[in-house]
Amino acid sequence: MSKLVYYLAYIGFVLIAILPFRLLYILSDCLYFLMYYIIRYRRKVVYANLKHSFPAKKEAELKQIEHKFYHYICDYMLESEKMLLLSEKELYKRMKLNNTAFYLDMIEKHGGVVVMMPHYGNFEWTIEMGMYMKPKGYLPVQIYKPIKNKYIDKLVLNIRSRFGGCNVPKHSTVRQAIKLKREGIKYALGLISDQCPNEHEINYWTTFLNQETDFMDGGERIAKMMDFPVLYCSIKKEKRGYGEATFELITEKPKETEAGEITEMFARRVEQTILQEPAYWWWSHKRWKHKKSDKD
Repeated sequence: MSKLVYYLAYIGFVLIAILPFRLLYILSDCLYFLMYYIIRYRRKVVYANLKHSFPAKKEAELKQIEHKFYHYICDYMLESEKMLLLSEKELYKRMKLNNTAFYLDMIEKHGGVVVMMPHYGNFEWTIEMGMYMKPKGYLPVQIYKPIKNKYIDKLVLNIRSRFGGCNVPKHSTVRQAIKLKREGIKYALGLISDQCPNEHEINYWTTFLNQETDFMDGGERIAKMMDFPVLYCSIKKEKRGYGEATFELITEKPKETEAGEITEMFARRVEQTILQEPAYWWWSHKRWKHKKSDKD
């Protein structure tokens, strides 16, 4: 049954990947209607997250953000499947990467960097960085949470490694980071660090979008252990099918920072990104399911 699901999923991905973008977005509009009005996918979660994050906004404004978010998430899903066959030339045209020279210089100087980013815009398209790193012999390492269905997991990983990326399950992060450094391989370790952590991963609390929020500090701990600079990948969605990412320095000397300082700076940058255009963050996550008072 699992193999059947894989083959069906692969066929579905291919059928979507071969669509021109114009037809892809017509399909996305249909998917939006289905998700929002028929399935009503996590609408209570999305609206509650928006209301608690922006208590000063009026109902009409919150609804406008909500509708825009559902359009975005449908675009995101189909654009991610489009990656199965998307050419390097097309990706270069659609995803602009800023500060790439700075990014590569940091890797050369320190032997590696830790890149922290949020679930924002089409973050999947940032795997384009692998095309810039390949001529230098640098390795892009992407930390991910494995999907339970191993066949679907394999399909997603094949897409994410198309441009030279190395996918490492999150439970193997430390071991792989040390192994690569010992082998003399220069690399960038990318982590999406804004999701709600598991209870045993909660190490840092802060106020984020007007709410008491828990953050994983894995990126901070790895940066200090490897003594790698920490960069923030700021993502901007320009319009449908087009975006840009800018690499910003959080710190070049992680060992000189206080405990939680890097995680706090990351949280502030994510908040700033969201406030500029709220609709393009993953509001469907149950981001605030933990309460600090429950841990005290």
